Amino acid sequence: MGLQRLFPTLVYRGRLKQTGRQAFNNRLLHECRQLRLDDAGGRRWSAKNYPGGYTSYNSVNRMHQVSPTFAELERRLRRHVRSFAAALQFDLTQRELTMTDCWVNIMPRQVVHGLHLHPLSTLSGTYYVKTPRGSPGLKFEDPRLDRFMAAPPRIATSRTDNRPWVIVPAQEGALVLFESWLRHEVPPNPVAAERISISFNYSWF
Repeated sequence: MGLQRLFPTLVYRGRLKQTGRQAFNNRLLHECRQLRLDDAGGRRWSAKNYPGGYTSYNSVNRMHQVSPTFAELERRLRRHVRSFAAALQFDLTQRELTMTDCWVNIMPRQVVHGLHLHPLSTLSGTYYVKTPRGSPGLKFEDPRLDRFMAAPPRIATSRTDNRPWVIVPAQEGALVLFESWLRHEVPPNPVAAERISISFNYSWF
């Protein structure tokens, strides 16, 4: 009868269209850095909750509604979101997925983003604005990990879909989409240069 894979966990990777991508990315980079300068509330919150780094998650978290550049990012992401939703075979005949949150993350050296998920959202993702060589990727946890009772370790050469943790590389100009219940983290940034990304949520309700 052979093997049958059940309950797959899908993660989508893509890139924005090549035409005009670098100029657009440069605009995003400028706005991310400017936001950090302007967002005093976000800097205060980050000092307590995101040591060493900056995030607008708790201050300016709907950038697609306040910035034409981020609104353009939302438009450029639509085809990727549609493709991922189709691969997941979501039934969206009643209503569409809509971007509800969009915020900036800046990770200098040694800043870490702890293990978490995105409650009350359907799909989540990240677009990488600046990723210097050596920047950490996005580390996903097998959602079944707490049920691995008496399971031996996996061999060093095990397939990606058999590993309890998988790191998806962070690449400038690329994006990653995943279902919001999937726990993930970003390991400490080992390089001196800042890792800059834009995260977002889509909801169905």
